[in-house]
Amino acid sequence: MAEPLIRTVSFVKEYVMGSNVVAALRGVSLSIAAGEFVAVMGPSGSGKSTFMNLLGCLDRPTSGEYWLGGEEVAHLSGDELALVRNRKIGFVFQHFNLLPRTSALDNVALPLLYSGVPAHERHALAEKRLAQVGLAERMDHQPSQLSGGQQQRVAIARALVNNPMLVLADEPTGALDSRTSVEIMALLQELNRSGLTVVLVTHERDIAEFAGRIVSFRDGHVIEDHVIEPHDAAAVLAKMAPVT
Repeated sequence: MAEPLIRTVSFVKEYVMGSNVVAALRGVSLSIAAGEFVAVMGPSGSGKSTFMNLLGCLDRPTSGEYWLGGEEVAHLSGDELALVRNRKIGFVFQHFNLLPRTSALDNVALPLLYSGVPAHERHALAEKRLAQVGLAERMDHQPSQLSGGQQQRVAIARALVNNPMLVLADEPTGALDSRTSVEIMALLQELNRSGLTVVLVTHERDIAEFAGRIVSFRDGHVIEDHVIEPHDAAAVLAKMAPVT
């Protein structure tokens, strides 16, 4: 059997708050294969956001192991974790996190700047990713000139520009209307079908059902983990009333 892309072993994350120790994760062991589309759900305080931060190498577990692409990364140094984030992981956030006075093209190219890629190559790669998400005609637009859905497409293009092995999407439809949310899920499904591994955090069950697997957290534990037949976002879109 192939080694999973993601493997956590007895993940524990504790936060010290004054004299109290708060356990956000209580021994979570989970594997995700390359090419899966997984939705992570749970109420506020369940541990799902902490789990996502650890998967994204934005934080370290208090104890336990994290294997990403066959490399144990849980206890790397801060600089080493930054390299893993830049080279292996793409991030998509609820509020897009775009630079407001910067073009879509330069927003997408930004991770390549941090990687030291020459300018002409940065722009070529950014153009390719913007075209992939349907924004070839909007490359010179700043975020204020784009709709919310277009801004999220720019953010997805930015997440893809380094050719990551994993995309982490944290409530990517939370700031969008219903139709635009389904459009973004259709794009993520398309990317997943091309082989990209996607892990999505959402509190909306109807959004989670576009993934092929749902993992639910409560009180720092995984309480549900099952494979589903995902809804086809393109088919759902076709049935929705067109925007007038």
